Amino acid sequence: MPELPEVETVRRGLEPWLKGATINKVTLNRKDLRFPFPKELKPALEGQIIDHVGRRAKYLLLELSGGRTLLSHLGMTGSWRFAEHPIDKPPRYYEPGTEPKHDHMVWEITHPEHGKSHLIYADPRRFGFIDLYDDPADSPYLKGLGPEPLGNDFSALGLAEAFKGKKAPIKAALLDQRVVAGLGNIYVAEALHRAHIRPDIEARTLVAADGAPKPALEALAAAVREVLVAAIEVGGSTIRDFRSVEGAGYFQHNFAVYDREGDPCPTPLCTGVVQRIVQSGRSTFYCPVCQKAP
Repeated sequence: MPELPEVETVRRGLEPWLKGATINKVTLNRKDLRFPFPKELKPALEGQIIDHVGRRAKYLLLELSGGRTLLSHLGMTGSWRFAEHPIDKPPRYYEPGTEPKHDHMVWEITHPEHGKSHLIYADPRRFGFIDLYDDPADSPYLKGLGPEPLGNDFSALGLAEAFKGKKAPIKAALLDQRVVAGLGNIYVAEALHRAHIRPDIEARTLVAADGAPKPALEALAAAVREVLVAAIEVGGSTIRDFRSVEGAGYFQHNFAVYDREGDPCPTPLCTGVVQRIVQSGRSTFYCPVCQKAP
């Protein structure tokens, strides 16, 4: 499932082509995705200008001139793409792995600079969903989310406050969207490796007795930012189904531990071999030599 870097990559790909564009016509090729489309979706979109293309956690947010906001979650296989002009790619209609039968929604749009085009939402497994809000603060998906890890509100001090007394493993604590918004399995594993912290230690062990973050937690907060920025720079990670507006991402070629079971640890001078364990039913990859308890 796309995590923050993948969704941010999609947002950045869409923004130049959608901001200021008018949605002339909406075609729905089915009634639902993971959930039914909002009943008023088509009339609510047609004739609207897209004022802003944003993101919160793993959700795309399109702010419309009429004051409403469209929320899009990509699920496992959802994608947005343009029919006429894949960005920075040779012209082609379908990205690898897509078929016309999976094109569930098509927008005819007109942009003041780029002219007319068709924006397609495709989703082979239909785990994604679309919703519409008068105020995005009313969305149950956005309520209670923690700070954006690339924003000013994210810090080691904030993590220390969230982790104080918390017995859950640090990996599970970081995956809690109420603590940090947008992190998923891949980037938590990579950040923990960069900070040299074992994924199975209790989160509270990273907090000093006075409630201040220990140096390891300071390193972890920095590592979270670093790994997300690095992933966004190369378009996120394409493991199986993810495609950005521009095509596949490339960060999977830079994984240090994720899906690298049995490989030598890439940390300089480390003699460890990447291992895989299961936590809460999900695979965790780490180096048992250079990732330690604080």
